[in-house]
Amino acid sequence: MRMLHTRIRVRDLERSVAFYRDVLGLEEAGRSDSPMGNKLAFMKDRDSGYEIELCYQPHNRPFSFPEDVFHIAFEVQDLMALGEELKARSIPFTDGPHVSRTGSALAFIDDPDGYEIELLQRAKA
Repeated sequence: MRMLHTRIRVRDLERSVAFYRDVLGLEEAGRSDSPMGNKLAFMKDRDSGYEIELCYQPHNRPFSFPEDVFHIAFEVQDLMALGEELKARSIPFTDGPHVSRTGSALAFIDDPDGYEIELLQRAKA
């Protein structure tokens, strides 16, 4: 068994596709419509093959979710350099950067819908 994808609801499909593609470097792997009329876009990590399924539900009412319940983590090579790139795009760290007791550095940003994204630079061995 292996994990394939995780679905998250989004308020604007095109805005979310652009964020996950242009900011986090995922590639769009495909789109489809579900039998219930949802618009789906699959954003794939080139290295692992894992996908995030962005789900726009045009017929459902607005949604919210509790803070600190869910986040997506990405490993990065240089957290501070990425932080400068994000700052140039007006995407601030919402928390951090912090250095853990293991020497790893981490920070958080939010995606366009407020989902928390963890950015982790592993400690050098």
